[in-house]
Amino acid sequence: MRKIVFAALLLACASVQAQFDIGRALDIGRKIVTSDAFKEFTPEQELALGEQLTAGFLGASPLHPDANLQRYVNRVGKWLALHSDRPDLPWTFAVIDTETINAFAMPGGYVIVSSGLLKRLSSESELAGVLSHEIAHVVKKHQLQAIQSAAKGDLASSIGKDLAGDAIARRGGNIAAQEAKTWASGIATDLLKDGFFLRPLDRSMEFEADQLGVVIATRSGYDPYGLVGALEMLAQYKGGGDAASVFSTHPPAADRLAELEKFLPTVERFSGQPQLEGRFRQIVGAAK
Repeated sequence: MRKIVFAALLLACASVQAQFDIGRALDIGRKIVTSDAFKEFTPEQELALGEQLTAGFLGASPLHPDANLQRYVNRVGKWLALHSDRPDLPWTFAVIDTETINAFAMPGGYVIVSSGLLKRLSSESELAGVLSHEIAHVVKKHQLQAIQSAAKGDLASSIGKDLAGDAIARRGGNIAAQEAKTWASGIATDLLKDGFFLRPLDRSMEFEADQLGVVIATRSGYDPYGLVGALEMLAQYKGGGDAASVFSTHPPAADRLAELEKFLPTVERFSGQPQLEGRFRQIVGAAK
């Protein structure tokens, strides 16, 4: 979910009513794409951008101090990622120490989930559903598509290229890893400053990530209804500001459930797979 269930965003930034400035989007766009020189993010760019964005978020909100909880979420997440269509990414999962309810995915395989969300889930299969949704965003490159779409739209009536655009053009899109890191640093700073990742993704992307997330969780051996359980919790939750983030970055849980109902019959036969409530409660409940 965005990212929940997703992609960060961030939990620490969730209380800030960030607005995306269209004027600044032009500046960001010039660094990201030109009318004909930039076709697709290179693998180096994707990884560098995800790393820079994640570092920015983690700098604003602390990791949860319980090492056992961090290991547990990473084990579950990496197991799920192995059953996705991009198993070779350097997948990294982190729990942020905040009561805000949300989860986010960054390009390149970085997934962040809040401790506030974990406390309100009931089983490992629900956690798997949430993480698989975020993994699906990365697999489908939804965040990169959103960045490109915004940049291309803003540049439609613009001409000229900045240095980053020229570098991309000269190399035909093949930027070396070190150059990609330098490029990504500026892009990430602008995107974080303007709250780009606090904006919801297109609803169709969220619905696609829900369906693919169910498939990934099911492939990994979990009850396919884990994500449904997490969404039902969100639909019923009556909390205060701690839930504001997930509701502002995702479509209403009821809408997502309605879409999933059309898809779930395809995985119904796997509904007897484990939910693992006991293991989840033992580890999450013991988190300090």
